Amino acid sequence: MIKTELLDKIKYPSDLRKIEKKHLKQIAKELREELIDVVSTTGGHLGAGLGVVELTVALHYVFNTPYDKLVWDVGHQAYPHKIITGRREKIRTLRQGGGLSGFTKRSESEYDPFGAAHSSTSISSTLGIATANSLSNKNNNVIAVIGDGAMSAGMAYEAMNNAGAMKSKLIVVLNDNDMSIAPPVGAMSTYLARLLSGRIYFSFRETIKSIMSSFSKRFSKKAGKAEEFIKGMVTGGTLFSELGFYYVGPINGHDLDALVSVLKNIKKSSFNGPIMLHVVTKKGKGYKPAEESGDKYHGVSKFNVITGEQSKKQSTTPAYTKVFAETLIKHAERNSKIVGITGAMPSGTGMDLFKKKFPERMFDVGIAEQHAVTFAAGLATEGYKPFVAIYSTFLQRAYDQVVHDVAIQNLPVRFAIDRAGLVGADGPTHAGSFDITYLSTLPNFVVMAASDESELVKMINTSVNINNRPSAFRYPRGNGVGVKIPDIQETLEIGKGKIIKQGKTIAIINFGARLQECLKASNSLDQKGYSTTVADARFAKPLDEKLIIDLCLNHEVILTIEEGSIGGFGSHVFQLVSDRGILDKGLKIRSMIFPDLFLDQDTPDNMYKKAGLDAHSIEQKAIETLKSNIILKQSKQRY
Repeated sequence: MIKTELLDKIKYPSDLRKIEKKHLKQIAKELREELIDVVSTTGGHLGAGLGVVELTVALHYVFNTPYDKLVWDVGHQAYPHKIITGRREKIRTLRQGGGLSGFTKRSESEYDPFGAAHSSTSISSTLGIATANSLSNKNNNVIAVIGDGAMSAGMAYEAMNNAGAMKSKLIVVLNDNDMSIAPPVGAMSTYLARLLSGRIYFSFRETIKSIMSSFSKRFSKKAGKAEEFIKGMVTGGTLFSELGFYYVGPINGHDLDALVSVLKNIKKSSFNGPIMLHVVTKKGKGYKPAEESGDKYHGVSKFNVITGEQSKKQSTTPAYTKVFAETLIKHAERNSKIVGITGAMPSGTGMDLFKKKFPERMFDVGIAEQHAVTFAAGLATEGYKPFVAIYSTFLQRAYDQVVHDVAIQNLPVRFAIDRAGLVGADGPTHAGSFDITYLSTLPNFVVMAASDESELVKMINTSVNINNRPSAFRYPRGNGVGVKIPDIQETLEIGKGKIIKQGKTIAIINFGARLQECLKASNSLDQKGYSTTVADARFAKPLDEKLIIDLCLNHEVILTIEEGSIGGFGSHVFQLVSDRGILDKGLKIRSMIFPDLFLDQDTPDNMYKKAGLDAHSIEQKAIETLKSNIILKQSKQRY
């Protein structure tokens, strides 16, 4: 059992502020040990939290939170913040059903003024808070903490530009750990160094030297100043100053004395505008296995504190992500036009495997999903076959580009939509709930969903050959069901589903990874005397109209099943049968979708039970629908 004598005295930041400054280092040490112990039992995002322990202590020590507003970008690094803001007693419920969120959450604590989970929102949100304070004549401080990886998103610069122009009273702490999820992307210090050492700067430098040698000493001095100006333009201080920020730093983010002193100075500053504090930290700081890991323990399962060994469940079936990556590699070996694109998630999407094989044909664009999509569109105009591998929840950020830059132009961009459906511990912010709806409404799109790993391979194969319009295939987090992987030559006929099991009374039409639950429900229904058909739609767009209409005409009950929100596959089926007049004949049809709410984190199985998309719920819905006998009586009331 770890000893946390000083930390035990701190329930809220107000308790922290009563402690002498000389004890802060010990508090930070105990907080780091507590964090490691917690995440070893819950799993979660460890590395980011370890890197900001000192910064967390300093911020809450100097500023009067929650009156002063502190916003953490993304929220991966917020676990230490939660421990010292009244949530330590519940911290071991982190990311579990009914427990604390893995991210900041407004409903959870007054110390979380803005909920996060997607990157690069902190400066925009704190600017909004600061502006509201100004309009209300409040004098509290507003602080955003944003990582160097999150600074790769254009939204961060949009917000900074706006803040500078408004001369808003705002403090931005740039947590520069030279380490986003994917190291090469978004490291601010590396980026600046690259600019200083790059071809453009050196070319200018040599040009200056050449000119200087031909003119007087007076001009030489001016030319030298011009070089210093150019050099200054690509250093952090001047970069942020040009955006209207008062720049401070960089300073050591693990030096508590320096942090407290600088933050106190910033707090007292009379500068009329936003302030940027550049803090250099080390992700995974203070825990050797994390420091030595390639991803600095960004996201971990439960682990042994002594060894750092993670206890990952062994599976005999392949992960969908790996199936996607390996299949794409096979195609890329035969076709040099195939390229892969991801937005700062190469390992999460399997694109790291693709990069090992084809380093020149994989592009990690950083946390810039909008750019990723339009970048892919540009590649497609030149005859390339881009595969954009992005989580469903992150693709939402690029919807405008999907519509305008891809769909309207009918460009053959292929979207590999990972983490489709409910994802468990990361909760509603990372659930893939809406992509069926937001893609299926678009003209020209082919929208597919894999029911197993075999179908996923066929859909990848099919998308390779779609050269006249955009396409998308969605697949869940986790492992497949253990079916045989087909050859890469095996494709699907566009817009054609298939009958899995033939019955007479009830037809269950599945779209996506609930097929196994549909089959379980069907078998149980058969045992109870209800003859059941199960079909795999494969396509939400274009629909297999013949299959659907045949099922409607030959069954009493139709159930559509999908892992998505209202407006998706089921809605398109309803539209079809309504237009064809099939509903006029008394067909009983129901659509089973995600409920109209954001489901909190839990195990995936529990989340699907809550959503009513497990086998038992499907079976009950089928029986309930079959037995329903609703008669609509004509109302005499006139409108």
